[in-house]
Parts: sequence; C-alpha cells; structure tokens
Amino acid sequence: MIKPILFYSTNLRATPVTFREALLKGIAPDKGLYMPQEIPRFSKEEIRKFSEMEYHEIAFEISKKFLRGQIPDETLLQIVKDSYNYEVPLEHVYDNKFVMRLDQGPTASFKDFAARMMGRLMQFYLKKEKRNLIILVATSGDTGSAIANAFYGLDNIKIIVLFPQNEVTNRQRKQMTTLGKNVQIVSLDAKFDDCQALVKQAFADPDLDYLHLSSANSINIGRLIPQIVYYFYSFAKLRKKDEEEVIFSVPSGNFGDMMGGMFAFKMGLPVKKFVIATNENDEFPKFVKTGIYKKIEPSLNCLSSAMNVGHPSNLSRLVALYGGVMDETGYISKAPDMKLLQKEIYSVSINDEETKQMISDAYKAHKLLLEPHGSVGWAGLQRFLKDNPEYDNSKQLCISLETAHPAKFPEQIREILNFDPTLPPSLEGIEEKEESYDKIENEYKDFKTYLKSKY
Repeated sequence: MIKPILFYSTNLRATPVTFREALLKGIAPDKGLYMPQEIPRFSKEEIRKFSEMEYHEIAFEISKKFLRGQIPDETLLQIVKDSYNYEVPLEHVYDNKFVMRLDQGPTASFKDFAARMMGRLMQFYLKKEKRNLIILVATSGDTGSAIANAFYGLDNIKIIVLFPQNEVTNRQRKQMTTLGKNVQIVSLDAKFDDCQALVKQAFADPDLDYLHLSSANSINIGRLIPQIVYYFYSFAKLRKKDEEEVIFSVPSGNFGDMMGGMFAFKMGLPVKKFVIATNENDEFPKFVKTGIYKKIEPSLNCLSSAMNVGHPSNLSRLVALYGGVMDETGYISKAPDMKLLQKEIYSVSINDEETKQMISDAYKAHKLLLEPHGSVGWAGLQRFLKDNPEYDNSKQLCISLETAHPAKFPEQIREILNFDPTLPPSLEGIEEKEESYDKIENEYKDFKTYLKSKY
C-alpha cells in the first residue's frame, strides 16, 4: 500500500491530515496553514523529460507526487486536462530574458491555474462523499473572480467572496459581481487584510461549524500545488543545456505564487535565485534584510492592488520551509535560517512611480506590455541585475511572471501608454453586464450575522 503524504499545521498544534482533509478544511483548527510533511523531489532526468511534455502532462507528474495513493491516476489526469486547456506564452524580451504570461485563462489572471484545478479536486471529493461546502474567500483583486468562475454553477458548492470596495478595478469587480447563481459577493469599506481577518475568524468560530466552511485563498494547500507547475514548465521549455540554472522574479502580495515557486525549488528545480518583488508594502524586503518582521497596518493602497497586503498569510509557510515557526499574527517563536533564506532570495520593494515608469520603459524599449503587477516583477528583476552585475549577462536565463492581463487595468495603461489594451475573450462584454453584491460593515459580529441569516 502506498503511504500518502500528510500535511501538518504551521502552528504545530493540530493533528496532521491527508490531502483531502487539508483541501476541504482549508485552514487547520489551530489557525495554522497546512504544509506537506515531506516535499517530494524530482531527479535531473525526470526534469529533463519535462521538456518533451505538454503543460497538463507536467501538471499530472507534479500532482501525482503529492497525491500518491489518494486519487486514481486516470481521474487525476482528467482533472489536469480539464483544468489546463489554454496557452502559457513565454514571451522573449531580450537576450535570455523572458516574461511568462499567466494571463490567458478564463479570468485572465494567474489565479486561474490554481482555482480551476482546485475546484475540480474539491468536486471529486464532494461528489464521492455526497456532501456540500461553502467556500469563503477574501480577495485583493484577481482571486475572487478566478475562484468564482472556477466554481460557478456547481450545485454542491456555494461561494462567498469578500473584497475591499475601493481597492479593485471596475473590471476585476465586474468579473465577480455579474455571475450570480451560487456566487455571493460582499463588499467592505476596508483593506484586504481586514477581509482576510474576517474570513479567518469565521473559520475559527465554532458557532459556524454547521456551515462547513472552507477556503479557496492561497491559504489552502490545494491552491499552492497547482502553482508549482508553471515554474517547472517555463524552465523545461526555455532551458538550453543540462547544468542551466534559472532566476525567477515573482511579483508578490499574499505570497501564494511565491510559495509555489519555493516548493518547485525544494523539489529539485535548478533555481539560482528568487527575486521577490513587492509594491510599497515592504514588510518582506525589510524582513529579508534585517531578520525582523513588522506587519504594515493598514496596508498601503498601491497601483498593483492585488498586492496590497501588509501581512502575507503564506509567510508562515516560507518561515516553516526554512525551519522557523510563525503564527497567524506574524509572531515568530522560532527564527528561520536567515542566512540560507538570504542566499536563496532577493527581495525588493517597487513604488508606484517606478511601477508606472517600468510600464512605459518596457513598452518603449521592447514592445513589452505589462500591467502594474507584472511591472513590479519586471522592475524587481532589473533592480536585481543592476545590484548583482555578476548575473547580468546575455546567457543567464531569467523569467519574470506577468500575473494578470493588461486589459484588466485599462485606466493605468491608457494614462501611461495612451492606448487601450486589446480585450481578451474573457473580458469582452463585461461592461454591459448587470452587477449584484451586498455591503456590510467591517465588524466580525456583522459578518457573522450576515452568514447566519443567509445560510
């Protein structure tokens, strides 16, 4: 019998569980996040074979490592085939420098990669067990629409999405608020961190156990495993020689995307360095530099709105990966191996002026069209290469992540570049659709009353 990988809580006060339990529960009972007890590894030969595979085939091989003995291979293969039926362009910019465009899915955001597969995995278990679930999600921009679209119309799953009223674009909001059916959208006059805090409080509230709440934020391990795949895929398609090492630049907010990359690295992907680029919410770059962690409360409102996070939930996972312990409040009871972390990660904060300037410069110099989040990632890479000239050569493979389609940010593109980005099919006609969403106060008692009256 194959022994499954179990998942432990980063707070270390909950019993380890199977993937099924971690996926459907979302967050551990002690408020920690689930982490695999072991991170499976690929051999150099296995990674070499990825170069000949399609995206869904690589997704199958990676998922199989984590889900061994838990889902039949033929079922898992069908899930990844259904999840990944769109392109993942690797856009050449100059020399051996590329932008990976994760903006071609059904909601034109990198969140589609995780949401679609996660929805199908949840559906597999719920159908098998003949049970229902309520997914509770906080969004700073793209998560809400990706989750809402991935789960839309499923009769055994209801979705509730909380979003900060003034920190998402019109198109991001309309991708959520025009769906209806099993999707309920809730607006708060607050920050993303406030929305996230209400969600976490609801999960920990025994009075709401009857709702069978689960999470689809990147706090759910089911979101992270699919995000490992595109790191392996991009390297496999762009590598030119056996001993090649890659530098990734990842624009980061709640750090789910970054954790997918770190898992890939620990699974054997030959990464020379991770560039973790944040906006003006610079709590992480300061932590990398000093070893001292201080949350930003309230988080700062920047152009790259999906990254307006003053306390990234997934940071506790990164701390755990480097041997430390951080609780959900950001308190570090055991320090991670900072020397190793600093060796493997370079982190930088990019302000709004630099973000705008990079959108302009990248388009003028290379006809590279970036939106604010991708601009932060590309600017972070350029800063790293400037600060570390030993890596700044024409042969070094560098891949920067573009996490959303520029057409989701038409006002900024229009202001900086004086034209409207072409709409992808997923955004066509969205302006004319009718919206529907509720508004509540930023108080847990109001949110709890809302949940109990609705469900």
